[in-house]
Amino acid sequence: MVDDQYRGLLTEREREILRGDADVSDNYRYRVVSRIRTKIENVDEDIEILAENKEDLLQELREVVCESAD
Repeated sequence: MVDDQYRGLLTEREREILRGDADVSDNYRYRVVSRIRTKIENVDEDIEILAENKEDLLQELREVVCESAD
């Protein structure tokens, strides 16, 4: 099993599936997308924790997310 300790929001497998590099059923792709949506929703709690405890890390997160969104 791949060590997920240093991954970002997506696993390598999820990245492959989203890129279309993996031969998976439409049903499985839907489940992966649903799982990713849940992860995105969970980021809210992470942001609250960072805001309360580690503002510098929250700022780093904002810089990465906002820069990528441009």
